[in-house]
Amino acid sequence: MKRLHVHVSVEDLDKAIGFYSALFATQPSIAKPDYAKWMLDDPRVNFAISTHSNAAPGVDHLGIQVEDGAELQEVYGRLKQAEGPVLEEGKTICCYAQSEKSWIADPQGVSWEAFHTIGEST
Repeated sequence: MKRLHVHVSVEDLDKAIGFYSALFATQPSIAKPDYAKWMLDDPRVNFAISTHSNAAPGVDHLGIQVEDGAELQEVYGRLKQAEGPVLEEGKTICCYAQSEKSWIADPQGVSWEAFHTIGEST
């Protein structure tokens, strides 16, 4: 089952963790000095914040997280049909996780990633 991913760049991580923990009624499932993530089931979203992005504060990127390789290939097929240049990053380490991913930008320039998390990383 797929999960929507939202990544927001923030200036003050502690203040943002307080805000989103209150909004989601739970603490982050991962909290690092520059990053925090909530894996929510209602709504089904991987919501992450960080201070390490090169982007201005606000929405950094959106994505679709999948649970296995077959779903990832399905989403990759959709990216190719979207008629935009696809950056196939492949296996990588990002956001304290090992993943396989590809990127595309929508017509407005919003970055979208499609990814499968394989494991944790330091």
